[in-house]
Amino acid sequence: MNKYKGIYPAFYACYDDDGAISPARTAGYARFLADAGVDGLYVGGSSGECIYRSVPDRKAELAAVMEAVGGRVRVIAHVACGNTADSAELASYAQSIGADAVAAIPPIYFKLPEHAIAAYWNAISAAAPQTDFFIYNIPQLAGTSLTPSLLGEMLKNPKVVGVKNSSPSCEDIVRELIAGGDGFCVFSGVDEQLCAGLAAGACGGIGGTYGVMPDLYVRLYQLCREGRNEEAAALQRKLTGIIYGMTGAHGHMLSMAKEMLRLRGLELGTARLPLAPLSAEDRLIARRLNEKIDMLRGEI
Repeated sequence: MNKYKGIYPAFYACYDDDGAISPARTAGYARFLADAGVDGLYVGGSSGECIYRSVPDRKAELAAVMEAVGGRVRVIAHVACGNTADSAELASYAQSIGADAVAAIPPIYFKLPEHAIAAYWNAISAAAPQTDFFIYNIPQLAGTSLTPSLLGEMLKNPKVVGVKNSSPSCEDIVRELIAGGDGFCVFSGVDEQLCAGLAAGACGGIGGTYGVMPDLYVRLYQLCREGRNEEAAALQRKLTGIIYGMTGAHGHMLSMAKEMLRLRGLELGTARLPLAPLSAEDRLIARRLNEKIDMLRGEI
């Protein structure tokens, strides 16, 4: 049985009041998520504002997470940086402090041939040779799709155990599972279609909005696994309505997520510029969205 399954919130970057990484807030947020019953954490990815942070920032964050909940839940460390050397350094560090796996998006900005993308991923994997490797497929942001030929090349690497699939099509999950074979893990990475991803065979979900309502996604996963499809579909629709509220604000979704958590007494700081801050109206929306979450908690 694949050891990676269930609900993995995409971890939000936690800053102090001056905008620096806060190990204390990071640890507190990690414990909050673990206490909600999640199966693992995905640290340092898109929801962690990875491209806006330095390697020392990301090491400090990962160290705080591992100290707080390492061994209690699984930790997948997203380590992709703007160049191969920094990515490999971060992968090596993740292995040294006990992360269960590392993951990486493809190189961004330049349009690279598939052999160069594979070389990049394999170099990262080689820097953490005792650690599992996940490919992160998010073509709408990275600009590169995980094609069958590229996946086939990567499957020659025995440390590649799965894919975080955030492409819009659930068909990609099926295609990746067929290519990977028995034991291969594909996480559904589109929050709005977790039910569909699980129905397609995904081992679990990694999501950017899980972090504000982790218990509800844990419940959704349970309903899907128990075959309670009508209840699962109804909860998925309600969660998706909250997602639309979070993404439809003036400020960036991550700014909204942190405000929603702040209103619950969990201070994570603000999202880093150039991610747009919230307007006064957005703060009212955050309160209303929290009220909807509370209502859902009362219903399940």
